[in-house]
Amino acid sequence: MSAIDFRDNLLGISWVDSGWVPILNPGNVLDYFSERSNPFYDRTCNNEVVKMQRLTLEHLNQMVGVEYILLHAQEPILYIIRKQQRQSPTQVIPLADYYIIAGVVYQAPDLGTVISSRALSAVHGIQSAFDEAMSYCRYHPSKGYWWHFKDQEERDQVAQELDSLFQRHRVDTLLLDLRSKFPPTFYQVKKEPEPPAETVRQEEREPATKSSAPAPPSKPPPEKRARLQ
Repeated sequence: MSAIDFRDNLLGISWVDSGWVPILNPGNVLDYFSERSNPFYDRTCNNEVVKMQRLTLEHLNQMVGVEYILLHAQEPILYIIRKQQRQSPTQVIPLADYYIIAGVVYQAPDLGTVISSRALSAVHGIQSAFDEAMSYCRYHPSKGYWWHFKDQEERDQVAQELDSLFQRHRVDTLLLDLRSKFPPTFYQVKKEPEPPAETVRQEEREPATKSSAPAPPSKPPPEKRARLQ
């Protein structure tokens, strides 16, 4: 297996020993990290040499090679351990960081891995969007390009199934229901009694008598007189 694949596998795994979790502290967290079952621990590091020779961790500054140090501690839940390459007592090169949260060990991803993962996720999302858009595109020489959505008919069918009886028959059902609950009431209008026939005939005679009376003579227009010059 290549080094890149091995690193990627480490970024996706975690390790924990439940027997150590209640007693973890800054003094024994490196011993906890150096357990043989921990896949993040390198057996060829200087810490293993110091441990076998029963020396203190101060002797790591006088050695050259890979070593592990406690970089940060926030008791009782967070510990950060750094893997570094020591070249001299004052010069080291960081290789990887590991954080322990509630006894569970994880490898912290480097900046390049984070950027690569985010870029890959973005490109995958964009590519999936283009592929889905192209699946809806149709072309015919006489019509040109158009969009055909597969779920359009299904959505119309679902919407039609969700329609109620009132929505399908509009307000007819509501009007019939209201008419059955509140039937219309009809009122009879009382007619006034008709006048007798003699009164009607007398009223007809009176206008005829008035129209037969002679009209008064009208005055003739005044005569025009010539003006004397």
